[in-house]
Amino acid sequence: MAFEYAGKVFVITGAAGGIGSHLARDFAERGGVVCALDLNEVKLKELVESLPGSGHTSIAGDLTERSHIVDCISRITSTYGHIDVLIPNAAITTTDRFDERSSESIERELDINLTAPLVLMNKAIPLLKQSSDPRIITTVSLGGIFPLGETPMYTASKFGLRGAILSLALDLEPKGIKVGAVMPSATDTPMLHREAVEGGNSLQFLDPPQKTDEVVKAFHKMLDKPTYERYPKPSESWLVRIAMIAPSALPKLMPLFRGRGEKGHQKFLKDLESRGLVRRNGDEWEMIED
Repeated sequence: MAFEYAGKVFVITGAAGGIGSHLARDFAERGGVVCALDLNEVKLKELVESLPGSGHTSIAGDLTERSHIVDCISRITSTYGHIDVLIPNAAITTTDRFDERSSESIERELDINLTAPLVLMNKAIPLLKQSSDPRIITTVSLGGIFPLGETPMYTASKFGLRGAILSLALDLEPKGIKVGAVMPSATDTPMLHREAVEGGNSLQFLDPPQKTDEVVKAFHKMLDKPTYERYPKPSESWLVRIAMIAPSALPKLMPLFRGRGEKGHQKFLKDLESRGLVRRNGDEWEMIED
């Protein structure tokens, strides 16, 4: 049965980013009411002001601050009284190598990607229970199945988030809350642009990164027909799951794909250059800031 968007309250974190902003616009166009959360107050305000329909709100702040989560829940309670669909979407990644980065940066990445979403979900349960058809849909990643050597903390956070969501789906479904995850591969967003410029993992570029509309379609399918996991590119999910049957073989498998990935990486950078998003600076690439 097709999901009815009209009048439903969608709470989206990381709403000013590539996937989050696309979700917000799509749901608003379908008659949904969006409560957008993000750290970037300027972009968040611009987003909400551009949404069609009425009743949309923005709440800017840092979800790693537990007091901010409490404030968010309080404001959502006073404004809407319930949440129909909670989408913990905010995440970061960095190309800083594990043996070179600070313990503080490790803790912050894990907090943003794993702990804060779980705390938000926990605090939002009473508001979800006020909905006639409550949903939690997280944006996880194929990095929650397949290890990325250059980004171990992103991998750790997504492995953890995927496991938590599967557990919560089992726990909360009998209580009336449907829980699931959308599992995108590399997606053409500002986060991936920066990662491409800073180095990143070449295996992400074996194929051209998918567009955000492909991820949004996976959310539509999840809303129409809830399940524990959905993949924008199902063929990729089979590939990574097969590869993980024998993790000890990964050191032998990686070199087979790295050359193709490096070529795809350079092709993606040239595409970003043609779009005016990055530029060469000598032998290096750099972002062109707004």
